[in-house]
Amino acid sequence: MATRTPEFGRTYVVRPRGKHQATIVWLHGLGENGLSTINLFFQLSMNVLLIQVKWICPTAPTRPVALFGGFACTAWFDVGDLSEDGPGDWEGLDASAAHIANFLSAEPADVKVGIGGFSMGSAAALYSAVCWATSKFGNGTAYPIDLRAVFCLSGWLPCPRNLCYKVQCSAEAKRRAASLPLWISHGTCDNIVPYIHGEKSARYLSSAGFRNLTFKSYDEIGHYTIPKEMADICSWLVTNTKLGLNGGHS
Repeated sequence: MATRTPEFGRTYVVRPRGKHQATIVWLHGLGENGLSTINLFFQLSMNVLLIQVKWICPTAPTRPVALFGGFACTAWFDVGDLSEDGPGDWEGLDASAAHIANFLSAEPADVKVGIGGFSMGSAAALYSAVCWATSKFGNGTAYPIDLRAVFCLSGWLPCPRNLCYKVQCSAEAKRRAASLPLWISHGTCDNIVPYIHGEKSARYLSSAGFRNLTFKSYDEIGHYTIPKEMADICSWLVTNTKLGLNGGHS
């Protein structure tokens, strides 16, 4: 049976206000779209630290989601639960990771690239990080992008045991994983994606070889972002990644 290609929604772009140095694809949460957080990135584009960044905000396909009893909504992949050994929608994860890679592969050769996401978007971003470390998608196709940073808010790593095993089994994958700047943050009072999932994801990834990993918790915060978290990420993007940002100076 032929694989059905998912239909992704509209993509929104916030262009850099300074010299174009980096491009970041931002992945929205379950049931949202690329427009949901576009105002946030317009604001970030005015931050002197990030005026060199182009933000690409795609929209996930609309698909039935098992977690919602088959109700259709925008989702980067199908998910039934967040357990460590739950079934993985590898086809959906690969399709979304390939869609993201297509955007980044179209960027100029001298522009550094990264991926960020919120909630389910974080899960898709972390999946891309594993693909980068192993140099291939789950289906075995070569992963074509040289990622320089991945950051994830209020999310989780899907099927962490399976994915981390793939990294641990290869010395080259572990070497690549160790070089990738990775940020994971989570609110301690998140009742949508409980804090434990973010914490466990960070532990799994660290033990698999992602040594350049920052995990930060935010007390009394639920399933949303706050200005302090975004300010911390902005600082991390400039000082702890390989995106080549320098606060707007050429």
